[in-house]
Amino acid sequence: MKKKLGLTLVLGGAMLALSACGGSNGQSAQGNTQPPAASQTPEVKKDPITLTVFGLGVPEQEFNDRFRAALEKKFPYITFKYIPPDKGNSLPELVARGETPDLIRTDVPNLKNNYLDLKLGTDLNEYVKKFKVDLTRFNAPFIQEMIDAGQTGALYGIPYPPYFPMVLTYNKNLFDQFGVAYPKDGMTFDDVYAIAQKMSRAEGGKTYRGFSANIMAMLRDNPYGYPILDPNADALYDPEKWKPLFGNFKRFYELPNNTIEATRPAEINDAFKKGNVAMQINQYSQYLPIPNEIDWDIVSYPTFKDAPKKMAWRGSAYWSVSATSKHKDDAFQVIMDMVSDEIQLADAKKGMLPTVANKSIQDAFGKERPDLQSKNIKALFYYSEWAPYSPKRKAGLSNVATVIQQDSMAQTFHDVATNKADINTGLRQLDEKLKAELAKEKSK
Repeated sequence: MKKKLGLTLVLGGAMLALSACGGSNGQSAQGNTQPPAASQTPEVKKDPITLTVFGLGVPEQEFNDRFRAALEKKFPYITFKYIPPDKGNSLPELVARGETPDLIRTDVPNLKNNYLDLKLGTDLNEYVKKFKVDLTRFNAPFIQEMIDAGQTGALYGIPYPPYFPMVLTYNKNLFDQFGVAYPKDGMTFDDVYAIAQKMSRAEGGKTYRGFSANIMAMLRDNPYGYPILDPNADALYDPEKWKPLFGNFKRFYELPNNTIEATRPAEINDAFKKGNVAMQINQYSQYLPIPNEIDWDIVSYPTFKDAPKKMAWRGSAYWSVSATSKHKDDAFQVIMDMVSDEIQLADAKKGMLPTVANKSIQDAFGKERPDLQSKNIKALFYYSEWAPYSPKRKAGLSNVATVIQQDSMAQTFHDVATNKADINTGLRQLDEKLKAELAKEKSK
C-alpha cells in the first residue's frame, strides 16, 4: 500500500474526562497509559446462537479482517452472520422484510434517519452498568455527543475506530515544480490563502489549482461548534455567525484558476486525485487512497484568528444494538470486545485512529504501515484539545437528520461558490429548507 492513505467524507465523516452520562464537549480526555481493568462478564453460554451484523457502508471483508477471528475465539457459541450494505440490503429494507439485524453500525449524522426513526433504539446505559464498563476509556467527547444526538439521555452506541480529524493534505510534486515552500503545521486560513494565491496558475496550457476542500465537513465540524439547525428554535442557527465562515471559504474559489468543481462529489473526491491541485482540506481517513503517483503529505488543520486552536474533527462510527434483538446481552458483550484495547491496538498499528484515550495505543498509530513512516503523522495530534461538537436539538423538539442538515448546508455553499446565489440569499434559502424539513417531521 505504498503511499496510500485516504481522505474521505464521512459521510460521511469528524470528530472525541467523560462518564456514562456527562462530560464537557470541548475538553480533552488525557490518555491512560495502562489498560483498564477487564469488565466483568457472565459465564459463556453453551447454547449456540446467531447474531446478525449490519455494517452501514462497510464491506464484509473489513469486518472479517478486523473482528471475526477474535470474536469467534472469544464467543465460540456465536455464529456471526454479516449483512453487507449491498443493493436491496439497506436498513429500512431489512426492517421491512422482518430481517432486522442484532448489531448495527451507525453514526451521529445517520442516527435519527437510519436507526431511531426505524424504532431500533436500545439504551446501552443498562448494559454499561450491568457489565461494569468504564466509559472514561474513550476519547472525549464521543460518548457525550451520542447521548446528546439521541435527545433522550440514552446511550445508543459505543464508538469504535477510526475517527476523522481535519487536516490539510498537499501535493509535494507541485510545490517542488513551482519552487514554493511546503505548508507547515499551525497555519491560519490566511496563511493557506496566501499559498493558494501562489499555487493557482495556468502554465503550459494546463490549469493548476491552489486549493480544494470538503466544505461540508469544514462547515459541519467548524471549530466554533456552531450547529446548523438551531438547538432551541425551528430555524437555521444564527446566520450572522455563518456569514464569516462562508466568506472565508468562498474567497478561495474566487482566485483566478481555482474554480470549484461542478459538483460537490467531484470537488471532494476527485479534484485532488487529478494531480493538478496543490492543497486539499478534508478529513483524514484511510478509506479513499491517494494515487501512487502523487507524493503527498499532511499538516495540521488551519485555524481562524478568533477561534480557539483546537482540533476540528468528525467522530467515529458506533456499534449499536437493535431493539428487536433477542440476544442483547450477547450483542453488547460482542461490541465491547470489538472496542477492547487489544483490538484497538491492532487497528492503530494498521493506521486507524483509536477511540480510546490510551496513549500507548495512540503512539502505536501506523507502526505496521511503511507508507506512513515518512509522513508528518504528528499533524494528526498537533492540537492538544478537541474542538467542541455542535450542540444538538433540545429534547422534545422536532429534529432533522444530521445527514440532511449537512447536505443542505453544503449544497448552499456550493451554490454560493458557483455564483448561483450570494451569501445572504443562500443562507435565507437554507433557513427555508430546514423549516420545510421540520414541517415534514411534524406531520409524521
